[in-house]
Amino acid sequence: MSIMGNNTGNNPGEAGTPKQLSELSKMIEYMARMLVDVPDQVHVNEIAGENTTVIELKVAKEDLGKIIGKQGRTARAVRTILNGASTKLRKRTVLEIVE
Repeated sequence: MSIMGNNTGNNPGEAGTPKQLSELSKMIEYMARMLVDVPDQVHVNEIAGENTTVIELKVAKEDLGKIIGKQGRTARAVRTILNGASTKLRKRTVLEIVE
């Protein structure tokens, strides 16, 4: 079952091709692009560990406040949505906002 409408999963590409992002990473990228003023500078990197997947989100410096929000409320809300979606997929995923 797919969250974002396609079923690409988290399959590394062949030599020379970039790695495909998981549905959760695509969801985070979509939400971040909707929140920021410079959507072209939203970059998502996924690091798959043994038990946990870390999703790194990097945005333009001037958009960092929009992603974090007042007292971290926006970041907390995005993490809550990520936790709900990853629980449904029976995965453990952590969001890191990188400067």
